[in-house]
Amino acid sequence: MKVNAYLEITMKINNENRPAAAKVYTDYRQPFLDTIKGALTKELLIRDEDVQVLHGFESVECAQAYLKSEMFQNDVFVGLKPLWSADPDVKIYSVA
Repeated sequence: MKVNAYLEITMKINNENRPAAAKVYTDYRQPFLDTIKGALTKELLIRDEDVQVLHGFESVECAQAYLKSEMFQNDVFVGLKPLWSADPDVKIYSVA
């Protein structure tokens, strides 16, 4: 399968909260890949100023559906929200 869309979630997370954020990523990475329709890749990118999770999907529609999924709404979002120092920046891109 080819990645045709990316979901990019950029979060401001203080250094002391980054291990907890990495645990949320690790806990849900494989279930995301195994159960979310159209999910192909998931990478954790870290910089001094922010943390980003880059998700690869078969389509833009699959990326949009993930944001409304039970896993995202009830598990990932709930686990990460207390760790943010600002609201996340969420973007969906289609691959040209």
